[in-house]
Amino acid sequence: MWHSVYLTDDAAADLEDLYVYIESQDVPGKADYVLDKIEEALVSLATNPERGAFPQELLALGMREFREIRFKPYRIIYRVIAGHVNVMVIADGRRDMRSLLERRLLWR
Repeated sequence: MWHSVYLTDDAAADLEDLYVYIESQDVPGKADYVLDKIEEALVSLATNPERGAFPQELLALGMREFREIRFKPYRIIYRVIAGHVNVMVIADGRRDMRSLLERRLLWR
């Protein structure tokens, strides 16, 4: 089954911020490389979104509605609803993910 993959406004902003940060802090071309790999991961969700693991921070709260895939150290958190993959967060996994996920997913 083919799923449509959508970025929420927050996830799109995450991706843009990530690109700008890497471009300013790393070697030339690294931001493009990371963006390409994240885009590959997003495209792969169209055919197999169930393969993602449950984020440990949310699983500890008994939540199994979100999944994640990784392109280390980046985490892509998403939710599958009615044949659509809604990407909620794209973040560096070295961040305080618990606070980010609570703020972004639980307090809305």
